[in-house]
Amino acid sequence: MRRFVLIVAIIGAAVAIALAMVKMKPEPPRKERVNLDPLVEVLELEAMTANFEVASQGTVRPRTETILSAEVSGTITSISPKFIAGGVFERGEVLMRIDPTNYDVAVSQANALVRQRQIEYDGALKLRTQGYRAEAELASAEAALATAQAELVRAKRNLERTYIRLPYAGIVRTKETDLGQFVNPGSRLGIVFATDYAEVRLPLTDRDLAFVDLPSALEVTATGGSETGPGVQLSAVQKGELQTWDARIVRTEGVVDEKSRVTYAVARIKDPYALTGNGMPLPIGTFVNARIAGAAADSVIRVPRAIVRGSDELVFIDDENKIRIRKVQVVRGDANYLYIGGGAIPGERVVVTALETPVNGTPVRTSVDEADDTSRVASNEDGS
Repeated sequence: MRRFVLIVAIIGAAVAIALAMVKMKPEPPRKERVNLDPLVEVLELEAMTANFEVASQGTVRPRTETILSAEVSGTITSISPKFIAGGVFERGEVLMRIDPTNYDVAVSQANALVRQRQIEYDGALKLRTQGYRAEAELASAEAALATAQAELVRAKRNLERTYIRLPYAGIVRTKETDLGQFVNPGSRLGIVFATDYAEVRLPLTDRDLAFVDLPSALEVTATGGSETGPGVQLSAVQKGELQTWDARIVRTEGVVDEKSRVTYAVARIKDPYALTGNGMPLPIGTFVNARIAGAAADSVIRVPRAIVRGSDELVFIDDENKIRIRKVQVVRGDANYLYIGGGAIPGERVVVTALETPVNGTPVRTSVDEADDTSRVASNEDGS
């Protein structure tokens, strides 16, 4: 009995000690409720006036290029040292000479014939005034004189054609003949091009045309282009560095390419080889990138390209901080930004943070709201 009472007493004491220890244990700190809604950065949309640039590319071509051909036959007796590939020549400079012997003789014969026909005509006219010749005989002498004079003009022109020269300053592209070679009329001698201007054909899509004020066919002047077309900046890498040149759109080719469905605008560069001024030469055949000054657009919204889902969707945040996915009208884009013309209103908020699978109606927290809550809590603590 005593043993039983002892056991009960030990158990009771253990229970009492355990209860006392439980009461002595401090209460655990209460954890605040954690908001598990995703935290996102937002961008408030603003309207702006955008000055668009249209990008294109093309190859530099000469505005004037000539295939030199012989107009008379003969042996080439002299060639200018500048008549080599890459040689620079001046306007009217003699590039080569065809043997003029036969043509000098032809001029002398034509001169002699003209003098003879002139004497015959003068005699016929004198006799006609004295009544000894008929009107038909005078007319025949007059026709013979005119024929001899025309033959003299032709002989002099053929002699002039033995000089190979051009009415512009330029550069030799290829040389296709040499000293001592016999040529006939039509024989190719080489290819040359002018250095006053160069041109670049720039393809533009129908969408590009909406933002470029191209000159019309009525604006083409005597120089073969308009002087009021939009400016163009051409760029290419030369000697390991990016170089730029100023150009201007002077005309369009007036047709739409049937295969590519693009319209070609022609940009003109003055003095591409920098022969009359300073600057980096722009050789013919260089492939260049072009940025064409475009038209201005009012009341458009610019957003970073990276926040647009697909091609035309933005993730908006409504007044209740819930996601709303909506399509917008993209009017233009460049490497960094897209410009929106419809489907969005200035003052709306869009999500900048990348979300894996945004769903309409999902609540989110914004960094702006979090900052406001933090400031409010700090103010309350300071006030207490």
